[in-house]
Amino acid sequence: MYGVVTRNAEEVRWPEFDRGFYEVKDVTGRSAEPIEDGVNMVSCFGDNAAADADPSLVPVDDFGRPATRDREYFDWAYICPSREDYREGLFDVIDDCVDANEDVRLDDIGFPRDEYCRCGVCEQSFEASEYDDRFEWRASVITEFVEEAVDRIPGRVYMTLYPDPYPGHLYERAGIDLAALEEHVDEFVVPLYDMAYETTYWLETIARGFESALETPFSIELYAINIDIDNLIHATEVAQAYGKNVFFGYEASNGRAALRRMQADEREGVTHGEPETESNSVPGPDSDSNADP
Repeated sequence: MYGVVTRNAEEVRWPEFDRGFYEVKDVTGRSAEPIEDGVNMVSCFGDNAAADADPSLVPVDDFGRPATRDREYFDWAYICPSREDYREGLFDVIDDCVDANEDVRLDDIGFPRDEYCRCGVCEQSFEASEYDDRFEWRASVITEFVEEAVDRIPGRVYMTLYPDPYPGHLYERAGIDLAALEEHVDEFVVPLYDMAYETTYWLETIARGFESALETPFSIELYAINIDIDNLIHATEVAQAYGKNVFFGYEASNGRAALRRMQADEREGVTHGEPETESNSVPGPDSDSNADP
Protein backbone atom coordinates (compact mmCIF):
# COMPACT_ATOMS: atom_id res chain seq x y z
CA MET A 1 0.00 0.00 0.00
CA TYR A 2 1.20 3.50 -0.82
CA GLY A 3 0.25 6.80 0.70
CA VAL A 4 1.06 10.47 1.01
CA VAL A 5 1.82 12.87 3.87
CA THR A 6 0.67 16.35 2.97
CA ARG A 7 -0.57 19.77 4.03
CA ASN A 8 -2.82 19.93 0.93
CA ALA A 9 -6.16 18.25 1.54
CA GLU A 10 -6.88 17.59 -2.12
CA GLU A 11 -3.76 15.42 -2.48
CA VAL A 12 -5.09 12.73 -0.15
CA ARG A 13 -7.78 12.10 -2.77
CA TRP A 14 -5.41 11.38 -5.64
CA PRO A 15 -6.20 7.87 -6.90
CA GLU A 16 -2.58 6.71 -6.86
CA PHE A 17 -2.56 6.82 -3.05
CA ASP A 18 -4.26 4.22 -0.91
CA ARG A 19 -3.97 6.37 2.20
CA GLY A 20 -3.42 10.04 2.93
CA PHE A 21 -2.13 11.70 6.09
CA TYR A 22 -3.18 15.30 6.47
CA GLU A 23 -1.32 17.62 8.84
CA VAL A 24 -3.86 19.26 11.10
CA LYS A 25 -1.19 20.57 13.47
CA ASP A 26 2.47 20.70 12.47
CA VAL A 27 5.69 21.62 14.27
CA THR A 28 5.34 25.29 13.37
CA GLY A 29 2.12 25.38 15.35
CA ARG A 30 0.11 25.94 12.17
CA SER A 31 -3.35 24.43 12.46
CA ALA A 32 -5.94 23.38 9.91
CA GLU A 33 -9.43 21.92 10.02
CA PRO A 34 -9.46 18.10 10.06
CA ILE A 35 -10.74 16.34 6.97
CA GLU A 36 -13.05 13.36 6.58
CA ASP A 37 -11.27 11.48 3.82
CA GLY A 38 -7.75 11.38 5.26
CA VAL A 39 -5.95 10.34 8.42
CA ASN A 40 -5.53 13.53 10.40
CA MET A 41 -2.05 14.00 11.82
CA VAL A 42 -1.15 15.90 15.00
CA SER A 43 2.31 17.12 15.99
CA CYS A 44 2.12 16.65 19.74
CA PHE A 45 5.24 18.00 21.44
CA GLY A 46 6.77 19.93 18.54
CA ASP A 47 5.26 23.42 18.45
CA ASN A 48 7.17 26.59 17.56
CA ALA A 49 4.15 28.85 18.04
CA ALA A 50 3.37 27.60 21.55
CA ALA A 51 7.02 27.87 22.52
CA ASP A 52 7.20 31.45 21.25
CA ALA A 53 3.97 32.39 23.00
CA ASP A 54 4.96 30.83 26.34
CA PRO A 55 8.68 30.01 26.70
CA SER A 56 8.01 28.47 30.13
CA LEU A 57 6.50 25.46 28.29
CA VAL A 58 9.83 24.60 26.64
CA PRO A 59 11.86 21.72 28.14
CA VAL A 60 15.23 22.63 29.67
CA ASP A 61 18.27 20.54 30.55
CA ASP A 62 20.09 20.65 33.90
CA PHE A 63 21.96 23.76 32.72
CA GLY A 64 18.68 25.51 31.93
CA ARG A 65 19.21 25.35 28.16
CA PRO A 66 15.89 25.25 26.27
CA ALA A 67 15.03 22.79 23.50
CA THR A 68 14.38 25.42 20.84
CA ARG A 69 15.08 25.52 17.12
CA ASP A 70 17.83 28.15 17.47
CA ARG A 71 20.01 25.64 19.33
CA GLU A 72 22.08 22.74 18.01
CA TYR A 73 20.27 19.44 17.43
CA PHE A 74 16.75 20.89 17.24
CA ASP A 75 14.91 21.62 14.00
CA TRP A 76 11.89 22.97 15.89
CA ALA A 77 10.92 23.97 19.41
CA TYR A 78 9.65 21.34 21.82
CA ILE A 79 7.01 21.50 24.51
CA CYS A 80 7.52 19.69 27.82
CA PRO A 81 5.37 16.52 27.85
CA SER A 82 4.61 17.02 31.56
CA ARG A 83 2.50 20.14 31.03
CA GLU A 84 -1.08 19.19 31.74
CA ASP A 85 -2.69 22.32 30.28
CA TYR A 86 -0.85 21.85 26.98
CA ARG A 87 -1.77 18.16 26.92
CA GLU A 88 -5.42 19.02 27.42
CA GLY A 89 -5.18 21.30 24.39
CA LEU A 90 -3.74 18.41 22.38
CA PHE A 91 -6.63 16.19 23.45
CA ASP A 92 -9.05 18.84 22.19
CA VAL A 93 -7.29 18.78 18.81
CA ILE A 94 -7.43 14.98 18.74
CA ASP A 95 -11.15 15.09 19.57
CA ASP A 96 -11.72 17.42 16.62
CA CYS A 97 -9.79 15.01 14.38
CA VAL A 98 -11.86 12.05 15.54
CA ASP A 99 -15.07 13.95 14.80
CA ALA A 100 -13.95 14.05 11.16
CA ASN A 101 -12.21 10.67 10.85
CA GLU A 102 -11.84 7.95 13.48
CA ASP A 103 -8.21 7.20 12.47
CA VAL A 104 -5.49 9.52 13.82
CA ARG A 105 -1.71 9.74 13.54
CA LEU A 106 0.24 10.99 16.56
CA ASP A 107 3.44 12.74 15.54
CA ASP A 108 6.41 14.14 17.52
CA ILE A 109 5.86 12.10 20.66
CA GLY A 110 8.47 12.19 23.41
CA PHE A 111 11.07 14.25 25.20
CA PRO A 112 13.55 16.08 22.95
CA ARG A 113 16.77 14.35 24.05
CA ASP A 114 18.23 12.25 26.87
CA GLU A 115 19.02 15.20 29.13
CA TYR A 116 15.52 16.72 29.06
CA CYS A 117 13.48 17.79 30.92
CA ARG A 118 14.66 19.47 34.13
CA CYS A 119 12.01 22.16 34.40
CA GLY A 120 10.33 22.78 37.75
CA VAL A 121 7.24 20.82 36.79
CA CYS A 122 9.28 17.77 35.81
CA GLU A 123 11.48 17.98 38.91
CA GLN A 124 8.47 18.08 41.21
CA SER A 125 6.64 15.36 39.29
CA PHE A 126 9.65 13.05 39.39
CA GLU A 127 10.19 13.61 43.10
CA ALA A 128 6.53 12.86 43.81
CA SER A 129 6.47 9.76 41.60
CA GLU A 130 7.01 6.12 42.51
CA TYR A 131 10.16 5.98 40.37
CA ASP A 132 13.79 6.20 41.49
CA ASP A 133 15.12 6.03 37.94
CA ARG A 134 14.56 9.16 35.87
CA PHE A 135 14.40 7.27 32.57
CA GLU A 136 11.64 5.06 33.94
CA TRP A 137 9.71 8.12 35.06
CA ARG A 138 10.10 9.79 31.65
CA ALA A 139 8.82 6.64 29.92
CA SER A 140 5.81 6.59 32.25
CA VAL A 141 4.97 10.19 31.28
CA ILE A 142 5.01 9.38 27.57
CA THR A 143 3.17 6.07 27.91
CA GLU A 144 0.47 7.73 30.01
CA PHE A 145 0.00 10.45 27.41
CA VAL A 146 -0.29 7.94 24.56
CA GLU A 147 -2.75 5.84 26.58
CA GLU A 148 -4.94 8.88 27.21
CA ALA A 149 -4.77 9.92 23.55
CA VAL A 150 -5.59 6.42 22.30
CA ASP A 151 -8.62 6.23 24.61
CA ARG A 152 -10.03 9.11 22.55
CA ILE A 153 -9.35 7.48 19.17
CA PRO A 154 -11.91 4.83 18.17
CA GLY A 155 -10.21 4.01 14.88
CA ARG A 156 -6.69 3.06 13.83
CA VAL A 157 -3.87 4.70 15.78
CA TYR A 158 -0.66 5.57 13.93
CA MET A 159 2.40 6.86 15.76
CA THR A 160 5.59 8.33 14.33
CA LEU A 161 8.92 7.01 15.63
CA TYR A 162 12.27 8.76 15.56
CA PRO A 163 14.36 6.66 13.13
CA ASP A 164 16.71 4.99 15.62
CA PRO A 165 16.00 1.28 16.18
CA TYR A 166 19.17 0.61 18.21
CA PRO A 167 18.15 -1.10 21.49
CA GLY A 168 17.49 1.42 24.23
CA HIS A 169 17.99 4.53 22.14
CA LEU A 170 14.33 5.59 21.79
CA TYR A 171 13.80 4.87 25.47
CA GLU A 172 16.75 6.97 26.57
CA ARG A 173 16.34 9.73 24.02
CA ALA A 174 12.60 10.31 24.02
CA GLY A 175 11.10 8.26 26.83
CA ILE A 176 9.51 5.87 24.35
CA ASP A 177 9.00 2.40 25.79
CA LEU A 178 8.25 0.39 22.65
CA ALA A 179 7.01 -2.67 24.51
CA ALA A 180 4.52 -0.57 26.48
CA LEU A 181 3.36 1.47 23.50
CA GLU A 182 2.87 -1.53 21.22
CA GLU A 183 -0.17 -2.41 23.32
CA HIS A 184 -1.85 0.83 22.22
CA VAL A 185 -0.57 1.62 18.72
CA ASP A 186 -1.88 -0.13 15.62
CA GLU A 187 0.88 0.97 13.24
CA PHE A 188 4.12 2.86 13.68
CA VAL A 189 5.48 5.15 10.96
CA VAL A 190 9.23 5.66 10.59
CA PRO A 191 10.39 8.64 8.51
CA LEU A 192 13.63 7.75 6.73
CA TYR A 193 14.43 11.06 5.06
CA ASP A 194 17.25 11.80 2.63
CA MET A 195 17.80 14.66 0.22
CA ALA A 196 18.72 12.36 -2.68
CA TYR A 197 18.54 8.59 -1.89
CA GLU A 198 21.60 8.07 -4.08
CA THR A 199 22.57 5.20 -1.81
CA THR A 200 20.06 3.14 0.17
CA TYR A 201 22.09 0.63 2.19
CA TRP A 202 21.52 2.78 5.29
CA LEU A 203 17.76 2.79 4.62
CA GLU A 204 17.74 -1.00 4.57
CA THR A 205 19.83 -1.16 7.74
CA ILE A 206 17.47 1.08 9.71
CA ALA A 207 14.35 -0.59 8.33
CA ARG A 208 15.70 -4.01 9.23
CA GLY A 209 16.47 -2.75 12.72
CA PHE A 210 12.84 -1.77 13.23
CA GLU A 211 11.72 -5.10 11.80
CA SER A 212 13.69 -6.75 14.61
CA ALA A 213 12.58 -4.28 17.30
CA LEU A 214 8.83 -4.30 16.69
CA GLU A 215 6.01 -6.82 16.82
CA THR A 216 3.54 -4.14 15.72
CA PRO A 217 3.38 -3.38 11.97
CA PHE A 218 5.40 -0.38 10.85
CA SER A 219 5.49 1.64 7.67
CA ILE A 220 8.21 3.81 6.16
CA GLU A 221 7.83 7.43 5.15
CA LEU A 222 10.14 8.71 2.41
CA TYR A 223 11.06 12.30 1.67
CA ALA A 224 9.77 13.17 -1.80
CA ILE A 225 10.66 16.84 -2.32
CA ASN A 226 12.94 17.35 -5.35
CA ILE A 227 14.05 13.70 -5.37
CA ASP A 228 15.11 12.11 -8.65
CA ILE A 229 12.32 9.73 -9.64
CA ASP A 230 14.60 6.76 -10.27
CA ASN A 231 16.20 7.26 -6.85
CA LEU A 232 12.79 7.56 -5.21
CA ILE A 233 11.68 4.35 -6.91
CA HIS A 234 14.78 2.54 -5.67
CA ALA A 235 14.18 3.81 -2.13
CA THR A 236 10.54 2.71 -2.38
CA GLU A 237 11.54 -0.79 -3.42
CA VAL A 238 13.88 -1.07 -0.45
CA ALA A 239 11.33 0.37 1.97
CA GLN A 240 8.49 -1.89 0.85
CA ALA A 241 10.66 -4.95 1.46
CA TYR A 242 10.50 -4.17 5.18
CA GLY A 243 7.63 -1.79 5.92
CA LYS A 244 3.96 -2.66 5.72
CA ASN A 245 3.32 0.47 3.66
CA VAL A 246 5.34 3.25 2.03
CA PHE A 247 4.31 6.88 2.37
CA PHE A 248 5.67 9.84 0.40
CA GLY A 249 6.29 13.01 2.34
CA TYR A 250 5.38 16.52 1.28
CA GLU A 251 5.56 16.34 -2.51
CA ALA A 252 2.62 14.29 -3.69
CA SER A 253 3.40 14.89 -7.36
CA ASN A 254 6.79 13.19 -7.03
CA GLY A 255 5.24 10.29 -5.17
CA ARG A 256 2.57 9.95 -7.84
CA ALA A 257 5.18 10.06 -10.61
CA ALA A 258 7.21 7.31 -8.92
CA LEU A 259 4.15 5.07 -8.55
CA ARG A 260 3.08 5.61 -12.16
CA ARG A 261 6.56 4.76 -13.38
CA MET A 262 6.65 1.65 -11.21
CA GLN A 263 3.26 0.52 -12.53
CA ALA A 264 4.33 1.11 -16.11
CA ASP A 265 7.58 -0.76 -15.60
CA GLU A 266 5.75 -3.68 -14.03
CA ARG A 267 3.63 -3.96 -17.16
CA GLU A 268 6.78 -3.87 -19.28
CA GLY A 269 8.76 -6.23 -17.03
CA VAL A 270 11.37 -3.63 -16.06
CA THR A 271 13.19 -3.87 -12.71
CA HIS A 272 15.07 -1.13 -10.90
CA GLY A 273 18.46 -1.68 -9.32
CA GLU A 274 20.58 -4.83 -9.08
CA PRO A 275 21.57 -6.99 -6.12
CA GLU A 276 24.83 -5.79 -4.64
CA THR A 277 27.81 -8.00 -5.52
CA GLU A 278 31.54 -7.77 -5.03
CA SER A 279 31.84 -6.18 -8.46
CA ASN A 280 28.97 -3.81 -7.72
CA SER A 281 30.56 -2.14 -4.73
CA VAL A 282 28.64 0.05 -2.35
CA PRO A 283 30.20 3.31 -1.19
CA GLY A 284 30.90 3.60 2.53
CA PRO A 285 29.21 5.91 4.99
CA ASP A 286 31.62 8.78 4.31
CA SER A 287 30.37 8.95 0.73
CA ASP A 288 26.67 8.82 1.62
CA SER A 289 24.68 11.90 0.73
CA ASN A 290 22.28 11.47 3.64
CA ALA A 291 21.21 14.73 5.23
CA ASP A 292 18.35 15.98 7.32
CA PRO A 293 15.67 17.79 5.36
